[in-house]
Amino acid sequence: MAKVLFAGESWMSFSINAKGFNSYNVGGYGEGGQPLIDALESMGHSVTYLRNHEAIEQFPRTVEELKDYDVVILSDIGADTLLLPPDVLVGGMTRPNPLVAIKDFVSQGGGFLMVGGYMSFSGFEGRAHYKHTPIADVLPVNLVGYDDRMEKPEGCTPKVEVKDHPILSGIPHEWPSFLGYNKLSAKPDAEVLLSVDEDAFVTVGDFGKGRVVAFASDCSPHWGSLSFTEWESYPHFWSQLVDWLSQNR
Repeated sequence: MAKVLFAGESWMSFSINAKGFNSYNVGGYGEGGQPLIDALESMGHSVTYLRNHEAIEQFPRTVEELKDYDVVILSDIGADTLLLPPDVLVGGMTRPNPLVAIKDFVSQGGGFLMVGGYMSFSGFEGRAHYKHTPIADVLPVNLVGYDDRMEKPEGCTPKVEVKDHPILSGIPHEWPSFLGYNKLSAKPDAEVLLSVDEDAFVTVGDFGKGRVVAFASDCSPHWGSLSFTEWESYPHFWSQLVDWLSQNR
């Protein structure tokens, strides 16, 4: 089974509640990675989880550190979170670029998955900011560089395009609905396993000696609907995806 490094899927919130003349501040914290973590661990994989605020300083910055893992997953974590630790942003110091490390890791045989969200691919208002980074070279899809969200409150159901791929082995052809995704198109040498309308939903490819997957929607709400996270094939799909990514290790 694979050793997985999973980063992202957490957030902090801050709001001002106004009651007439008076107001007060409320803070909050949330995580969305547990369904995917539980799914992978239930199938025997080992997962190291870095929340967004932890990844700022703790995400590996060299390919040597990344080689402790078989697969790297980024989900709802913007490029700036990885590119701008305090000693760079505030201290004005140089540090190794972790996105270069991911590119080298994959080219040398590692597996890489990006899961969709407001801070994935191009993201909300383009703020995920991956288009002009080494990750854009690695991904099997094209990034637009501006807001790529497709909100689908009415639900959208992916269509299986390749039924015999190992990632989809034993997975029903009828998928649950999703509430949105990042609008993506496949690169010429990539393969689209699932699509929504004309958009690439699950796309696989090779980069150097490694393998890469782009999953356009989220692994948890809101885009990843409850019908998806509670789907009996949810753990099998993610496990087989990680198995496929790690086969070159």
